[in-house]
Amino acid sequence: MKKEQTDAEEPLEMTPSDSAHEAEDTEAPVKAKRSKPDDKVVYHPVKLSRSDLYRPPTAQELNQLKEAESLFHCSLLKMQMEELLKEVTLSEHRKRQIDSFVQTVTGLLQAVPDSPEVEVSDLSWLSGAVKIPFLLMPKMTKGRFHMTTPASVDLIGSYPLGTCTKPRIMVDLAVTIPGNVLHPKDVLNQRYPRKRALYLAGLAQYLVSSSEIGTMRYSCLHGNRLRPVLLLTPPDSSSFMVRVHACPPPGFFKPSRFHPQRNNIRTEWYTGLQTAPSESSEPPTPHYNSSVLGDLLPRAHLQFLSAVSSQCSAFSEGVALLKVWLRQRELDQGTGCFNGFLASMLLAYLLTTRKVSNTMTAYQLLRNSLNFLASTDMTVNGISLAKNPDSTAPSLAEFHSAFQVVFVDPSGHLNMCADVTACTYKQLQHEASVSMQFWDNPTVDGFHSLLMTPKPMIRTSDHVFQLCELAKLQSSCKKLNLLNELMDHSGNYVHAALPFLLSLLQQGLGQRIHLITHSLSPDPEWSVESEAPKHKAQPPLSFGLLLRPELAASVLERGPPADSPRAAEFRQLWGPRSELRRFQDGGITEAVLWEGESMCQKRLVPKQIISHLLQLHAEIPESCVRYVGAMVDDVIKTGSEVPSTGEEDSLKVVQSYDDLSRKLWRLEGLPLAITAVQGAHPALRYTQVFPPQPLKLDYSFFEREKTARSLVPKEDKPCPAYITPITVICHMEGSGKWPHDRLAIRHIRAAFHNSLGELLKNHHNYTCRPCPTHLDVWKDGLVFRVQVAYHREPQVLRESVNAEGLLVVRDNEEAQALEMATIHKPLLTSTLHGLQQEHPSFGAVCRLVKRWLGAQLFSEDITEDAADLLVASLFLQPAPFTPPGSPQVGFLRFLHLLSSFDWRNNPLVVNLNNQLAATDYTEIKNEFMASRESLPVMFIATPKDKITSMWTKRGPSVQMLQRVVMVAAESLKVLEHQLMDGSQIQDVRVVMRPPLDAYDVLIHLNPKQVPLLGQAVDPPAVNFSRGGMTGGAIQSGGALPVIDYNPVSLYLAELREAFGDLALFFCDPHGGTVIAVLWKPKAFISMPFKTSQVSARSVEVTGEEVKTVPNVEAILEDFLIMGKGLIKSVDARTEKWSF
Repeated sequence: MKKEQTDAEEPLEMTPSDSAHEAEDTEAPVKAKRSKPDDKVVYHPVKLSRSDLYRPPTAQELNQLKEAESLFHCSLLKMQMEELLKEVTLSEHRKRQIDSFVQTVTGLLQAVPDSPEVEVSDLSWLSGAVKIPFLLMPKMTKGRFHMTTPASVDLIGSYPLGTCTKPRIMVDLAVTIPGNVLHPKDVLNQRYPRKRALYLAGLAQYLVSSSEIGTMRYSCLHGNRLRPVLLLTPPDSSSFMVRVHACPPPGFFKPSRFHPQRNNIRTEWYTGLQTAPSESSEPPTPHYNSSVLGDLLPRAHLQFLSAVSSQCSAFSEGVALLKVWLRQRELDQGTGCFNGFLASMLLAYLLTTRKVSNTMTAYQLLRNSLNFLASTDMTVNGISLAKNPDSTAPSLAEFHSAFQVVFVDPSGHLNMCADVTACTYKQLQHEASVSMQFWDNPTVDGFHSLLMTPKPMIRTSDHVFQLCELAKLQSSCKKLNLLNELMDHSGNYVHAALPFLLSLLQQGLGQRIHLITHSLSPDPEWSVESEAPKHKAQPPLSFGLLLRPELAASVLERGPPADSPRAAEFRQLWGPRSELRRFQDGGITEAVLWEGESMCQKRLVPKQIISHLLQLHAEIPESCVRYVGAMVDDVIKTGSEVPSTGEEDSLKVVQSYDDLSRKLWRLEGLPLAITAVQGAHPALRYTQVFPPQPLKLDYSFFEREKTARSLVPKEDKPCPAYITPITVICHMEGSGKWPHDRLAIRHIRAAFHNSLGELLKNHHNYTCRPCPTHLDVWKDGLVFRVQVAYHREPQVLRESVNAEGLLVVRDNEEAQALEMATIHKPLLTSTLHGLQQEHPSFGAVCRLVKRWLGAQLFSEDITEDAADLLVASLFLQPAPFTPPGSPQVGFLRFLHLLSSFDWRNNPLVVNLNNQLAATDYTEIKNEFMASRESLPVMFIATPKDKITSMWTKRGPSVQMLQRVVMVAAESLKVLEHQLMDGSQIQDVRVVMRPPLDAYDVLIHLNPKQVPLLGQAVDPPAVNFSRGGMTGGAIQSGGALPVIDYNPVSLYLAELREAFGDLALFFCDPHGGTVIAVLWKPKAFISMPFKTSQVSARSVEVTGEEVKTVPNVEAILEDFLIMGKGLIKSVDARTEKWSF
């Protein structure tokens, strides 16, 4: 937003004018002018008198300054928090709308007519259109009911408290059912919940004809089917909803009837079987009891919270921030959520127990709340707001025996966390402790990570799986013998079985996981004219696993010794999979062995465990478990017998390189000693998309070339397999014998290549081919390209002698390129190799990311090194997440980083080896802001490169980055939707197929001449034989094949050299069979005729003017001629340039 400034003599203060909000501050010296409703916020200058300008700061202003200095990393965080609060609090205009609609609804509700008294099960008084919002299971229950005017209609919940926030504005209205409709014994056998539902249906029947109500739907309070509510929206707006609750008169039922160890649902009534035990042996129904009791207390809770809120001025703001934090983590909605009401009660608990002070700011309240959550385990030590509970109130121990999480309300009778599972609370605790870890880290943008980054399950958990056919949980309840729980949950078999399934999985997965989380079933919503949806109608239950990477992939589950008392327990858990095994340490123990040879199979061991346990103990067949932990990995899988995602191949390359490195160190007979051998290739840091595979040559495919006796393919054969040269930099020691001339240095290096080749041939019988720039070594079916380096050579390249005979040192491209190849790349490779050792999934994430960049034709703009650094940042600074524990989640986070990072205004700092301190971050940011215009669009800073971003110097351009960001955002949306929605067509490769309609010309290649065809996103069913053999040992000696020969990349290089000024060329380096061409718009502007610029241009004469324009027809013909044998066809897509 640009501010209008004037050059007046007096200083000016800027005052915003906002049409949506009334100016509340009446004490301001000058009121802001009101702008038209459609205008944006405009800043008007306000003149201040001299006395106002130099007035000493007030006590409040001094306090604010001191607070900003001591509490926040910087005043920016304070301002961000204040802006966010303005964003989520309700405007005065919205409040007026709500008040007006609530008044209308209250007026309508107070005119509800009476109806004659009937049996509860007689629904004949309801008109055919409106249905009762209740699943009547069992069908019959005792009691009589009649409709009558509510005893009172009151506002309850967050709106009157002042803690109601956007974007989901819910206003709660409590309608009191008159006492003569209810009976004190209605707590039994669902009589009260049914009367409550009938009363809501009666209200809906009356309101349905009113024109003053917009839409009207039923829902359930936090997914609890015993507590249906009526949702009303005004006819002219859908920005807020009024939620109508039906409640009994305060104190109508005795709270002691709802003790968690009492029974209020009789087995005989529920099952319909006559064998009725006495009441004393009936099972307790704590969840049912807390549902009914919850309806008795909302007014008392509002009074309590209002009293607390009046003591603490920042209470409502603190609750608002806590609600935003919960919403971003998907913890604030659905069944068993930690909702806004619980957030308010938690803050009230901290205030009443003096854990926080009434004078604290919203920022401090949020911080202390999260700190309390992180350090308090309510699953073990519940907390209570009851100061002096009466003698009938249950003790905390009694609450713990009935519920998993305990947080008792001020009355001492209600556990407000009755529906919260232990896993949800553990997730809340985990999130709070992660937030506290990065909050104080000055190198992390705390505000963004804490309150602005959404954390959907698919992007937070390493593996996700879903239970699809929820009706199958009925048989689970039978198998697990959960009749008592079903009665307690009123037949909701999903919520009855869930805690048992979670504890079973927790037990089975054990040390493999940090955390198991589950989705919170969304509150069902349905039309007032429809029947209440069945329990199975909700979306699939999703579970998230946060893995321990070092243990998750273990194929062996070792149990207790055979003679141990715990062995029977182990056998009972694992069933027939458990067997006795003898180990090398002599122990004979129970053990379970899972399938898995390659790393990508071992990654799915948790899937095998989950499927086995659910089938064995809960009768949930494998077909109902949809596991989405590694779906995206398919695009980098190779190998038909044992599928692999590259870990094993990378390891073979690294082991072969280590062996070569040792042999180079030990070579004797060189004039100078070797000081360092360093890998400088992505395969040596586990990040090559498809790592080089050892090749055994089929000699019948080749013929010998006469001079060098090398192998060249026969003419009629397809292009031979591509052999990747793996770059190795070999540094020689410094010595006075090195010349000081660039040409002489090159000659010395070439001599070293010759010497190294001879020594390796003589000592180890490797086939070597020395060249002036490198030495190719054929070893174990792989080619290592050894380059000798001299540390002073870049300096020599920078030095030159001018005309006066003075030595001039000037940086140049050649010196930079040499430094990059011999210093920076080897250093990056060894650093990232270390990161792979620390995080086993780092390499696989890089491979997925680079596969996507290649498939979407971006690999020319975001280089391999830049991509690896982007992925490294996800592992080194994962806030607000934990480091990715699986390739899929890392890939999703990469797409999110690419599409949401503010590349224009921020540098991406990758703190390799943790070498950067907070001061370095500030320095990098300041340098970046100072010279933003001259720096690359995508700026990546590392400890060794703080100010130049050498890895992204050449690209991407502004336009390409915009396209990358757009495609990444779309890919993320499509992929997350597909992974979480089993009803979609399951084809994750769709995000790897580039949209080609944006390009002007498509050059289709002959698949026979594309050596990497097998790596394509959609590989052909039948591939060509390319001179390699399978099976048998690979020898290091023998003739050398053609190395680094890829006709596609050579053809691309020629096209770019010839037509780089006219067009951009894109191709997937991994088996792409299409080259996409995009004309540069500036190239088609007609230019004055010059003899030096007639290449690929045709001449147009108009009068006396002679101009040239690109000759598209001839250029397309050149494409064909240059790629003869490689090109199948050229397809000119845009009409203005087709011929």
